Amino acid sequence: MNTDWDKAYDNSGAVPGSDAFGPKWEAEAAAYRETASFTSVSTGPHAREQMDIFWPGGTPKGLVFHIHGGYWRSREPRLWSHLAQGAISRGWAFAMPGYVLCPEVRIADITRQIQSALDIAADNVAGPIRISGHSAGGHLAARMVCEDVHLNCWDRVERIIPISGVFDLRPLIHTQMNVDFRMTLPDAISESPALLTPKSGAQLVAWVGAAELPEFVRQNALLANVWSPFMSTEMVNAAAHHHFNVIEGMADPNDPLTLAIAGD
Repeated sequence: MNTDWDKAYDNSGAVPGSDAFGPKWEAEAAAYRETASFTSVSTGPHAREQMDIFWPGGTPKGLVFHIHGGYWRSREPRLWSHLAQGAISRGWAFAMPGYVLCPEVRIADITRQIQSALDIAADNVAGPIRISGHSAGGHLAARMVCEDVHLNCWDRVERIIPISGVFDLRPLIHTQMNVDFRMTLPDAISESPALLTPKSGAQLVAWVGAAELPEFVRQNALLANVWSPFMSTEMVNAAAHHHFNVIEGMADPNDPLTLAIAGD
């Protein structure tokens, strides 16, 4: 098989008008931050290791910990502050951590940074924990429940909702992005949730847009299938959604994605 792996993972090239989403999200996030109640917390020594925790009006039901995307090498969490609105409206606190980007660090380093940020968020918010993430953040959400990640708060994690994630990183070795990732085959294997054993006890809801690139639909199904012996798994292909608009429902308290993340 002669696959063009760069094209297979090129979300921007696959979605007409994809350049408009960044400015749109930035404006919506800035508007939300003007009225939102949130606390900024340092999670490590690097300037990018900063986390915002958004608060509901009363005592939180628990913690939604959401990890942003950008192929581990771009973006920052404040671009998506407005996505907290759905979970906040349903009574949950919502934390969104930042992390150092490739090529300054490797993906394994980002995994460790997110692990630390999650434990810090859990120290600030009592109750059950739901872990979500989009794109690269979907990968990192899944990594948090693998056996080699030692969370202090693991006994509180009840649901993982990776959105449009990559869970077998081996194909990315064959892309131009690997100039930044610097992944070898052993690196890719050790950071691929689909090739690792998850802890048991939590629930997986693997979410992807039905109109996404075939590789993302395949990767979503892969994780749900290979983790099914270890936990309750559900696979959702959201109709008419592509890689960028798939997360926008998180701002709506009644959207199916919000219900998967913060519903009862």
